[in-house]
Amino acid sequence: MIENIRLSFQGIWAHKMRSFLTMLGIIIGIASIISIVSTIKGTNEQIKQNLIGAGNNVTRVQLYRTDYNYIYSMDEGVPSGISPITQGTYEEILAMDNVVDAALYNSRRYTNYSFYYGNTELSGCPVYGTDNSYFTTCGYSLRQGRLFVPNDFTQHRHVAVLDENTAKTLFQGEDPIGKTIEYNSVALVVIGVVKLETQFEPVINNIEEYFTYMGNRQSGAIFLPNVIWPSLFAYDEPEEVAVRVSYTEAMSTVGKNVADLLNTYHTNTTIVYQAEDTLKQAKELQDLSNATNQQLVWIASISLLVGGIGVMNIMLVSVTERTREIGLKKAIGAKKSRILWQFLTEAALLTSLGGLLGVGVGIGLAELISHIAETPVAISIPAIIFGVVFSMVIGIIFGLMPSVKAANLNPIDALRHE
Repeated sequence: MIENIRLSFQGIWAHKMRSFLTMLGIIIGIASIISIVSTIKGTNEQIKQNLIGAGNNVTRVQLYRTDYNYIYSMDEGVPSGISPITQGTYEEILAMDNVVDAALYNSRRYTNYSFYYGNTELSGCPVYGTDNSYFTTCGYSLRQGRLFVPNDFTQHRHVAVLDENTAKTLFQGEDPIGKTIEYNSVALVVIGVVKLETQFEPVINNIEEYFTYMGNRQSGAIFLPNVIWPSLFAYDEPEEVAVRVSYTEAMSTVGKNVADLLNTYHTNTTIVYQAEDTLKQAKELQDLSNATNQQLVWIASISLLVGGIGVMNIMLVSVTERTREIGLKKAIGAKKSRILWQFLTEAALLTSLGGLLGVGVGIGLAELISHIAETPVAISIPAIIFGVVFSMVIGIIFGLMPSVKAANLNPIDALRHE
């Protein structure tokens, strides 16, 4: 076997350019598969993180209209029969299994009025009335200024915290801290700027993807102390709950348990608390991504087939060129099996080298795609192993016919070959 490998290397090195061109189909096929699989794997992880909240494992329990199956908007009016979330209920939520933290908040996803800073108008921005634990629970980090302090609540201060995107839109590069914005003739002093810690900016291709992704991101938001909420919007609005759990897979269960707890305290059967099932959404998007990209993998696999045919052709040429060498070896006693294994080893080695080069090119290509498209990549070790083994199998399969032809050559006819 070692002698066959040595002779195979000699044969490949003796025809370097021809060998490289033969390997090219294998290199392209393996590189395509590695880059596609790695990009799929990375994207799927980021789909999950993006919907869940960049690894913060936050699930939201919101009011839904069961008759039309959509998130209830307070613009429709304060619903009847919804009991306020008491301190006791809040503590029950915190005591649940796998609950790390929880925060109560009010929200307006769409507002009737715009926010103004001077002549700059911002419309359609979500607004949240929060307690002081909201930012920690939901994974916001402070970028400028400060967050709410106890005096903001006890003194009912008209202050606001903006997220980074909102601050950039309203202030156009100015320092927002200490500046005053207006909403429906109510002045709000900006005290801080926060950013939701996320690793992924999704590419939005259509309106459905927009609502799927952006509905959970809260990118572009204004936060107010919940005690001043009634003065801007309405009294006795039911609160919603953001719950951070200990690990991702517990999100659905915890969300359902919190929703069930809240629903036991009110009598409205049309408008009920329901947890957003981000894991289900992520799974659906991942399945769609996999189904689409598996087709690309099959297309990339065609180049492996073409590469295998190229290997077979070159090996047939090699057998023809080395006919006298084969005849001489058989004349001095070389067995059919020895000739067969020599050419089979050369074919397998040729495609294995192509596979290894393809793995390197595929990893580089995946990183390049990640850099250009600003999408994540996760190198798949099983795909690398599969690529190398599969390329070797390609060599054996497509090298078999030329090897058998070489092994079956008549030594007398071979020695007469010109």
